[in-house]
Amino acid sequence: MSNIVWEARFSFDEVQSYREGKVIAEGSKKITGAIAISIIWLIGAISDRLWFIFDRSVPAWDPAYYLTGSLIYRRAFEDPQWFSGQWWDYIWNLSAKIPPLVYILTIPFQNIWDPSPDTANLVHLLFSAILLGSVYGIGCQLFNRQVALWAAGLCLLLPALYLYRFEYLLDYPVTASVAFCFFLLTMWRKCEQPRYQWLWAIAVGISVGLAFLVKQTTALFLFVPLLWVTVGTLKRRDWGRFFQMAIAGLLSVLVFGPWLSNTWLLMITSVQRATIYAARAEGDPPLTDPEAWTYYLSLLPDHVSWPLLLVPIVGFLLYLIRWRSLPPDTPKSSFAWLGVFLIGGYLLCSLNPNKDFRYNFALLPMLSIVLAWGLTLWPKWWGVRVRWGTLALAVLLMILTLWPVGGVPGQQFRSLLSPGNTRHAEIGVNWPHPEIISTILAAEPYLQNTIGVLPSTENINQHNIDYYGAIKDFQVYGRQVGIAYDEVSQDAGSLCWFITKTGDQGSVDRIKEAQALMVTAIAQGPQFPVYRNWLLPDGSTLNLHRCTPSPVEVSPRADISEVVNLEAVIVPESTPPGTPIPITYIWSGPPQQLESGLVLLTWTGSDDDNNTQWFHDRAIGSGRLELPEDTATGFEVVERMAMLPPPDATPGNYTLQATYLSRETGETYAIASPPITLTIDPNAAPSPAPELDLITQLQQLALKLPQGIQGLEVIFNEIRRINQYDPVQDYTKQAQKTLAYRLNQEPDNLNLAYSLALASVLEQDVNGAIAALETVTKLDPNNPFAHGYLAFVHLYNFNARAAEIALKPALELSPEQPEFLVLRGVSALLQGRFMQAKQDLQALSLINN
Repeated sequence: MSNIVWEARFSFDEVQSYREGKVIAEGSKKITGAIAISIIWLIGAISDRLWFIFDRSVPAWDPAYYLTGSLIYRRAFEDPQWFSGQWWDYIWNLSAKIPPLVYILTIPFQNIWDPSPDTANLVHLLFSAILLGSVYGIGCQLFNRQVALWAAGLCLLLPALYLYRFEYLLDYPVTASVAFCFFLLTMWRKCEQPRYQWLWAIAVGISVGLAFLVKQTTALFLFVPLLWVTVGTLKRRDWGRFFQMAIAGLLSVLVFGPWLSNTWLLMITSVQRATIYAARAEGDPPLTDPEAWTYYLSLLPDHVSWPLLLVPIVGFLLYLIRWRSLPPDTPKSSFAWLGVFLIGGYLLCSLNPNKDFRYNFALLPMLSIVLAWGLTLWPKWWGVRVRWGTLALAVLLMILTLWPVGGVPGQQFRSLLSPGNTRHAEIGVNWPHPEIISTILAAEPYLQNTIGVLPSTENINQHNIDYYGAIKDFQVYGRQVGIAYDEVSQDAGSLCWFITKTGDQGSVDRIKEAQALMVTAIAQGPQFPVYRNWLLPDGSTLNLHRCTPSPVEVSPRADISEVVNLEAVIVPESTPPGTPIPITYIWSGPPQQLESGLVLLTWTGSDDDNNTQWFHDRAIGSGRLELPEDTATGFEVVERMAMLPPPDATPGNYTLQATYLSRETGETYAIASPPITLTIDPNAAPSPAPELDLITQLQQLALKLPQGIQGLEVIFNEIRRINQYDPVQDYTKQAQKTLAYRLNQEPDNLNLAYSLALASVLEQDVNGAIAALETVTKLDPNNPFAHGYLAFVHLYNFNARAAEIALKPALELSPEQPEFLVLRGVSALLQGRFMQAKQDLQALSLINN
């Protein structure tokens, strides 16, 4: 009996020791794997940072655009108000088309080091760690540790991925985010314990939500795997797992929902422009063309390189020839799961009409696992040499791709084996972008300026000029103008600084005629002399032009008053009605009030029989003042602009009344005005005048709102143009506050109500737009479009019931208007009335035609 007990005890101890040893071994493997992945990450980090140390290039179009976005968020988070819903709405609205997560993650790097392309790109080290860890985890789950390590190593050596690690774009973060989500989904799928299944499901939901906040295109890669596992749970009637996926979906919506709810409309319109319109403009093959479905397949050698593509395939074929089957330790389910991801993602990427070299990058990490598996299938006696030889060749190709070495033979060798693009570090070159910004700041230190950038080359374009201006506290902006032939004169009359260059003008083919006319207007116009020029590394000359005289001039003055004063007004003695007239205002006062206040300028008929009046309200200096706060000095501001008397202004004499309006408090005080008289005379000769200020232009556009759809097309085409002149769109804020004040004084003024509604919509102020449009519907009840506008804004705010109520008068007045039917259909859809929605949404075909 004792022997039996002893043997049983020995067997139990043996099993327990085996289990403990297995746990220790597994833990040791995990630690070793983490160390190996850390070493791979460190090698990649050192390689990348070495490249940035020597490179002197400037960011091209898209990277510069995203870099500017990162600085916008950096400034927004300087004074975070974590528990303020209004602040969070402001954060979500900062980037209506681009989700903000990458921008937000870049903030710590740019706070620790000075903002620059190099420091912003440090965020890619974070995404590299996520990518390598995820690929290693998936490789271990689906294959083995050897495959996982080789797959992680290949992620550093795939040309597509290392080329775009140096570009501040969203494609590399998307790749890492998708890999992380797929890793968590794989862990949930493989997990057998319900308690841990819940933890993995929660992690999946949060990670998918965060991935959407990196970029919406993550859906192209995650949709099919998520659908696959969800349908699989339904087929197996595994209600526990189905409920876990449902909770994961809810969590993902909770994560990205706040951003989406604020930006859904602009995102939809931007997606349409970025897919259908962009595909047409770039000549991408239509979906009926087989090339549309083989496009990304043809890019495999560029994305992967021939050695990393062919050597694993040969290894797989050799194994099949020798053993005539898959390796015994390779589960078929692993290939099936990878196939779901790769095939599903490929088909959805191909379904996107707009094709691009980088739009399918998120497929490459999973492809690297397949390639790594192929590398491990080479026969043992020479497989080690093949693998390490392939690795060495891939490293050599990476060096030739990233560094200007090897001469012509080396580059020919690289292009033969790795036919994709190069990204040679630019060593010893100097581009003048920081000097351009410094020159403008030295000339006009107290003004915010917008530069009209006429060329659009990889190195000189509106986006990288804008970025270097953003580095200098957003005091200088860059915008591309001269893109429409009939807008050239308006563009030339609305900005003071312009950039032209000799030689190649870049990617301006679609606007070539307009751009040539614009260059001629600036380069040969006497009012735009060259202020300074630079010789560029490509041998061309860059010219910086400045207008004379400047529309706004600011100078310090020794005396300082406690309030704003209107020192002088210069205007022609007489002018005909309805014609822009030149006018000069000279202001003085303390810097804070000059910069942040608004002025309400009322021109009123001074004759007994003349009660006509018009307004010229706005911020001083058109909102462009950048005055120091910590100074005891006052400032003088000279404004040269145009004013528009109404076409129905009664002939006679008009005098000016000025009122100061605080943006922050809404308080007002009267501004002493010099005696000035303007005579409206239909027989007077019009005077040459500059472009109208942007608020006046907005009010003129608002007069077209009663026309409905036809008027909207004109309005938003013009808004696109004038938004270029005020990159922060401060003019809409000025308009909203001044118009609200005026409408409160004149509640029956329909033009003011329409103008306030337009300003509120442009500000994405839903509540303000609803209030203004409710006033419009009361003052213009017989106009169906007034009710339609109100219904649309309610729908934008996801208030379907209020939209339906607002829409009833519109349908009564114009029952066949297709836009109204579509609005009613959307409202019915949001309320769950699907039959009504189906019937009404058929009107979409009428709109599209």
